[in-house]
Amino acid sequence: MSAKILKDKLIKGDTVYGTLIQHAVTPSIVDFFPDGALDFVIVTAEHNALELADFLPLRYALNAKGIACLARTHSREPDDVAKVCDSFDGAVVPYVEDYEHAKRLAAAAVYRPLKGKALEQVLSGGAWPSDATEKYVQTKCADTVFIPMIESVEGVNNLNQICSIPGVHAVFVGPNDLTVNMGIPNKYDHPDLIAILQKIIDEANRQHVAAGCWFGTPEQTLRTQRQGARLIVYANESLIMRNAMAEAFKAFRKG
Repeated sequence: MSAKILKDKLIKGDTVYGTLIQHAVTPSIVDFFPDGALDFVIVTAEHNALELADFLPLRYALNAKGIACLARTHSREPDDVAKVCDSFDGAVVPYVEDYEHAKRLAAAAVYRPLKGKALEQVLSGGAWPSDATEKYVQTKCADTVFIPMIESVEGVNNLNQICSIPGVHAVFVGPNDLTVNMGIPNKYDHPDLIAILQKIIDEANRQHVAAGCWFGTPEQTLRTQRQGARLIVYANESLIMRNAMAEAFKAFRKG
């Protein structure tokens, strides 16, 4: 149900709010999330020693609290995206920049388990194997969320086509990879990054697709929201805890 609510909000044009979980796999952490704060969480094993399966107990705890649980994949292969979507509420796929590749990634998420010649026929606008197959696939994938990550200038250049793909519900910018690709590594307040984010947000909104960018500070996150971002992804659980502790204990030590 939480995935359906998230997907419905994205389709309606609402703004949705989430964070990354990168280190915590204990389901009880969900008890400490304030009611109404989060629409979704993205669990990620991309920059740590964990596997996505380690987050499965957390996924069920999140769903029990009404929070959708998306998984950022290790892989950019369609079969791996389908596997992730069978276990989580949707997939967030890194470094998507080619239209044909993006189309197959989206199909792996929202047309699974259709494959091979039958899938190619559907993607080319042809007939489904049967009405029963079409109904089965649509029911199975009705609540699956697919989000490609835009992390290169080439991805930005192809954004018009990527946003037009059926099954793309949002696009998510990874600012580290994008700024490295732009030649301004980790310059998250650089005018060129702010300008390219505006371009991404405007193009996505034009096609009724939500766009957003990860940031680790409230100021940068709010700036992007005010640019028109509807996919708000702030920090991760460890960064939020570190910042809260730093602020509190700095005040205590000042007395």
